Amino acid sequence: MDDSSDIKLTRRDFLVAGATSAVAVTLPSTVAATTEPSTAGAPVVSRMTLQVNGTVRKLRLDTRTTLLDAMREHLHLTGSKKGCDHGQCGACTVIVDGRRVLSCLTLAVMHGGRAITTVEGLGAPGNLHPMQASFVRHDGYQCGYCTPGQICSAVAVLDEIKAGIPSLVSADLTARPQATPEEIRERMSGNICRCGAYSNIVDAITDVPWRNA
Repeated sequence: MDDSSDIKLTRRDFLVAGATSAVAVTLPSTVAATTEPSTAGAPVVSRMTLQVNGTVRKLRLDTRTTLLDAMREHLHLTGSKKGCDHGQCGACTVIVDGRRVLSCLTLAVMHGGRAITTVEGLGAPGNLHPMQASFVRHDGYQCGYCTPGQICSAVAVLDEIKAGIPSLVSADLTARPQATPEEIRERMSGNICRCGAYSNIVDAITDVPWRNA
């Protein structure tokens, strides 16, 4: 006898169940989030705490919400841009615990308790971060859409260099790297500028007093 008529699992139920199990397996134990019970077919919701630009923010989000969407749609921090939404353009780059992160490719629920910095947290009109001021000085942007991600990435690049982290173009992996145009171009290669302002972007980054940036 065929019992298939008793199976009530819809495609949506299957996808939600799969996403729920994936989150349960991959979330680190340090995540500051509490998952709420959900009925079959309903999104899994978590109450979480994010530390963004030095401010603790409490959110109630679908566990499938990306960090980018959490910032833009729920915290109204729209500096980080949604470009390709596939991790290929770098427009959504933010800094998490001092490292560059593509916020469109990571879930918000994975970043509880971590220090998240967006372009809004680097500086503000009248009190610009040295990198922001250098981008203005060197006209390191045209349409400006990629600029927030470029600036966040550039700040983290200089921190990587200060920490002595080599890149693919570092001639001597045991020597401390320098902020040369070649190093900067390699390290910034994941940030795409459709306007083609690359030479100005490199000039802007190399003009920042990087040991103190």
